[in-house]
Amino acid sequence: MDAAHLRLLRELGDRGSVAAVAAALHISASAVSQQLAHLQARVPVPLTVRRGRVLTLTAAGEALAAAGTRVDEALTAAREAVGAFLDSNDRPVRVSAFHSAGLALFGALLRELDGIPPLHLSDADVAHSDFPGLTADHDLVIAHRLSHDAPWPADRVVATPLLTEPLDIALPAAHPLAAREFLIADDLADERWVSVHPGFPLAGLLDHLAAHLGRPLDIAHRINEFSVTAEVVRAGAAIAVLPRTTGLPLAVDGLVLRPLADVALVRHVDALARPDALAYAAVRRVLGALRAVAGRATEAAGEPRSH
Repeated sequence: MDAAHLRLLRELGDRGSVAAVAAALHISASAVSQQLAHLQARVPVPLTVRRGRVLTLTAAGEALAAAGTRVDEALTAAREAVGAFLDSNDRPVRVSAFHSAGLALFGALLRELDGIPPLHLSDADVAHSDFPGLTADHDLVIAHRLSHDAPWPADRVVATPLLTEPLDIALPAAHPLAAREFLIADDLADERWVSVHPGFPLAGLLDHLAAHLGRPLDIAHRINEFSVTAEVVRAGAAIAVLPRTTGLPLAVDGLVLRPLADVALVRHVDALARPDALAYAAVRRVLGALRAVAGRATEAAGEPRSH
């Protein structure tokens, strides 16, 4: 069984279509299909199934793709062992983060590493289920999930905790509730809200809050970018949920953050990586630096560090 064919199967699982795999690998879609067919001819159970015009993995295909991940990890480790006498810090490391994490961590990460290894930074705000797929294009993906979200797929990615972050209620400084040290859910029942778009991690928080209140919330605006949300809150148009640690730079100029005492609002911020990416010393160095700067950001916000 060819490792390259297993890699194609994994790419199909992460990228979602033959066309996306072909574009990422700079080969033709027909070449991808031919290689997948070559692999299928050697396996007695179906690895893919067509759903409409899209080719997706079967359960057997997902299992084989996961096994291919372990093969790639071993091959990368072997290459790294051979190259251990070379300067591994020259390898650029690709890091992606959702917007508020990038705002809070990217500058500190660049200063921490001081150019060694070189970084290629990117922002990506996606639905919870799509974060693991970003590891197809990035060595490290800074992702977030709520406590009740499904855990990251351990057969595809390695998750390293960076932050366990409380989420607070963002209010305009002139709001009557802004004078309080903390709030309770009933205080907020009649407010207008800014939420994120459906499917994104923080959307579930307001659903949870509405269930606690036993009534729907008035969602007036849907905005994913927290800096834009902060401007809407400052203008007095609505209130919102914002992260305490990575959102701390936004709590200025007429915006305050207040904790909710009777409903636990928290999210987990993790670094995701394919196991074979972590075989590179440069990637491990960047991950260590990320943990250090995330720890300092947590301490600056007055919260316990994640372990």
